[in-house]
Amino acid sequence: MLAVGIVAEVFGPHGEGLPGFDFALCTDRPGPVPTDVGVPLMVGHGLDRLAAADLVIALPWAGFRTPPGPAVLDALSVAHASGSLVAAHCVGTFALAAAGLLDGRRATTHWRFAGLLAHHHPDVIVDPDALYIDEGRITTGAGAAAGFDLCLHLLRREYGAAMANAVARDMVLPSHRDGGQAQYLTSPVPEDCRDERLAEVLAWAREQLHEPLPVAELARRAVMSKRSFARRFAAATGTTPHAWLRNLRLSSAEELLETTDLPIEEIAHRVGYGSAAVLREQFVRRRGVPPRSYRRSFSNAP
Repeated sequence: MLAVGIVAEVFGPHGEGLPGFDFALCTDRPGPVPTDVGVPLMVGHGLDRLAAADLVIALPWAGFRTPPGPAVLDALSVAHASGSLVAAHCVGTFALAAAGLLDGRRATTHWRFAGLLAHHHPDVIVDPDALYIDEGRITTGAGAAAGFDLCLHLLRREYGAAMANAVARDMVLPSHRDGGQAQYLTSPVPEDCRDERLAEVLAWAREQLHEPLPVAELARRAVMSKRSFARRFAAATGTTPHAWLRNLRLSSAEELLETTDLPIEEIAHRVGYGSAAVLREQFVRRRGVPPRSYRRSFSNAP
């Protein structure tokens, strides 16, 4: 039920000004479907609904150790062959693997079952650490709440950062976590006063993106050595200060490209890059397109 709720929350109805999608749940046997919380879910659509779908998401199910029936596997394969985007998170990834859609591709699943996925599907390149992996028309995500990250990534990729950020705000969620971020932290997020200072420093950094923000300055503001700051940062966020800042700068640049008509040189300076050329280099490397092409695809500016 968590997985159903995640997908329905992202692609279901939102407030005014936010996107609406034609959302439907499908199954090979329409009718009441048992769930892990003991409340049956009434699913009215069969697999034929997948033929017209732009996006098909295979949800986790309790019997994932046994492959779905041939009708489900055929429907997934036909949807992909017909041009649909196909995605799965948690153990839903096992359905895509059973359909042969992940052979030769990188994929992820809940870290607890990554070894099982690799064992049963040796042709799949399993990454047990990633939050989600985008292979173009096939995307897989990690377990539980990482389904939100997968869905928001797809929304961001297809509709742009401003739209994904607006939906995330509507759900009171972080708008973006990089797919390469660790699925889980090796230690719990600490609660002592030093980490309160860390949170304050991160909030300050978000407002100072136009500045260089070297790690030494962040550590100084947190009253820590650089080594202690980097260690505690990784424990609290699952990533490095450099990676966190880079993603923050690029996400801010995306939103400015979409929602303003500011020159790219000005956007570069606002998000902390020395020139438009540096922003372009980072944008192409991390987003796959130059800033001008991104603006043409997603701009809402007048």
